[in-house]
Amino acid sequence: MALRPAWKGYLKLSLVTCAVELSNATTQGGKISFRTINRATGNRVKRQYIDGASGKPVGEDDQVKGYEISDDEFLLIEEEEIEAVQIESSHTMDMEGFIDKSEIDEVYLDTPYYLAPADKVSEEAFAVIREALSAKKMAGLARVVLYRRERPVLVEPFGKGMLVTTLRYDTTVRRPGEVFDDVKSVKLDKDMIDLAAGIVDKKKAKFDPSKFEDHYEAALAELVRSKKAGKKVQKAKPETKPSNVVNLFDALRKSLAEDAGKSGGKTDDKPASGKKASGSDKAKTKA
Repeated sequence: MALRPAWKGYLKLSLVTCAVELSNATTQGGKISFRTINRATGNRVKRQYIDGASGKPVGEDDQVKGYEISDDEFLLIEEEEIEAVQIESSHTMDMEGFIDKSEIDEVYLDTPYYLAPADKVSEEAFAVIREALSAKKMAGLARVVLYRRERPVLVEPFGKGMLVTTLRYDTTVRRPGEVFDDVKSVKLDKDMIDLAAGIVDKKKAKFDPSKFEDHYEAALAELVRSKKAGKKVQKAKPETKPSNVVNLFDALRKSLAEDAGKSGGKTDDKPASGKKASGSDKAKTKA
C-alpha cells in the first residue's frame, strides 16, 4: 500500500520547478495503544462535545471554530473559509537560500519527511536539483504550509530522493541560559577527566538504529500477553538505588577496569600522569 502524502505541491529552484510529494519519514505503527473503557459494562467510552452553558450535547453539524475577540465573545470561522486561505507556500516549496547543515543548531531541527517526484515528468528536474545540492554539499531553506501552519524547512539530498526537515521558529526555542546559567563551574582534576575519556574510548561504537529497543514498550506488550493468558500480573520489583555516596575517582577507575575486562584489554589503575590520587580525586560526592 502506497504511503499517503502529507503534502503535495511543487519544489522550486529559481525558474526550475517540479511536482513533488512529501511523506512522513517516521511511523507510530505497531505501538501499544489503549482505549478508555467503561469498567462496569466493558464498553468503549466515546468523547462528546457539550455546550458549556446548557450542558447539552452538540451535534457535529453544529460545531464550528471560533476565535475569541473578547470575554466569551467569539468570531465564528467556517471550515471552508479556512480552506480558502492560500499563500505561496501552501503549494510551492521555494528554496530561497542555501546553507551548510552543520551551521544549524540541532535544537532547531524538528520533524523529518521524505520528498519524492510526484510524476514521471518531474523526475529529471527533481534529480537535477538533488544533484546540484549534493555537488555543493548544501541544503536549501524553504517554507511550506503543513497542517495549517507555515513551517520553515531544510531540504537536502537523501539517496534517490530528498529529506525535508521542518525547523522550529526562534521564538519557540528556549535559550540555553534559562537552564544552564544556574549550573556552577567546577574545578576538575585532569586525571579524572582522562579516566572518563578512557571509558568513552572503550565504549566507542558505530551508530546502528536497528539495535535500539523500546524496553518500556516491550514491558507493556508482556503485560498485555500475561493478562490475555489469565496470568497474575507481577508487581515490579523496587529499583535498587545506587549508593548515595561514592568516591568519584575510584568509581572511574573501576569502571574503566571493568570495561577493559569485558573487552579483554588491560588498564592501569593509576592516574594517567602517574600521580597519586589528590584530595579532590577522593572527594565524596552524592550520586
